[in-house]
Amino acid sequence: MNRKSFASDNNSGIHPVILAAIEDANTSHTIAYGDDVFTRTAEQKFKQHFGNAAEVFFVFNGTAANVLCLQAATKPYNAIICSELAHINVDECGAPERFTGCKLLTCPTTDGKITVNEIAKHLHGTGSQHHVQPKIISISQPTELGTVYSPDEINNIAQFAHANNLLLHVDGARLANAAAALNMEFKKFTADAGVDILSFGGTKNGMMYGEAVVLLKPELSENFMYIRKQAMQLASKMRFVSAQFIAYLNNNQCIKTACHSNKMAKLLEAKIKEIKQIKITQKVESNAVFALIPPKICNDLQKEYFFYLWDEKNCEARWMCSFDTNEDDINTFVETIKKLIKNI
Repeated sequence: MNRKSFASDNNSGIHPVILAAIEDANTSHTIAYGDDVFTRTAEQKFKQHFGNAAEVFFVFNGTAANVLCLQAATKPYNAIICSELAHINVDECGAPERFTGCKLLTCPTTDGKITVNEIAKHLHGTGSQHHVQPKIISISQPTELGTVYSPDEINNIAQFAHANNLLLHVDGARLANAAAALNMEFKKFTADAGVDILSFGGTKNGMMYGEAVVLLKPELSENFMYIRKQAMQLASKMRFVSAQFIAYLNNNQCIKTACHSNKMAKLLEAKIKEIKQIKITQKVESNAVFALIPPKICNDLQKEYFFYLWDEKNCEARWMCSFDTNEDDINTFVETIKKLIKNI
């Protein structure tokens, strides 16, 4: 049976609107490497959503977006402060350290968020040649646990960062899900909240491929085109990335799909809460559901519906909903869980 998985929103296909945009861009010849009407239009779309000061550069994937954001504003003797669960710390195979040369300093967290108090513990040795010098705070929005920072929480971190000569980076691989959860325009909880650098993703929300580096502090963009080229992230046929972002940002497309995946996660949460043998472990604020499940059903459930265990020792699952997850998918998944539990 060809069932949808709950492993990752990366596993979903391409939204028809995005696919149509790629096809529409596939006409005749146009200048390569981003000097085309599609890229110029996409850049203007980003300015509409993030402010006129925003400079955007398209790259192939999220790891590149994160690494190049950080590289644009650091020297190898700097340090980057982030959550212990941050994607840049856990899931990027050491790429941030390799390509920036910077040390990652991590903060403990129980809900994915980091606080000024924990960040402040890393601010010592300033000016000492024997210590790395913190330069950037990096947060994820939503977090790796699916929780969402409020604009005030982001602004609080940004003010602390700027008061200490630091910058604030946001890993926004699922930023549309955060916007949908907050019911808020992107600019309100990024540029207006003091964010300096942003990785903006679409692959997890219906795009085929392509992410964006959004530099909200103008001086950071001065030499970025060279950084991108050296990092092998300059697409020759960039119009096919740009065309996707035009469609993604047009007519609230990205918010519509994110609202749907968030809604499906809330539905899954509600139905899972009816099963006393399973415990939801995090607030469901975006498109992720984290739950402790009976170890005895884990293997059989994964055979029916592939998903990842976030914490193997405690059998904590992470279930992700996608733009194409529907109520039938949720219902059959939950019924499968109930049947497996009944048999143990």
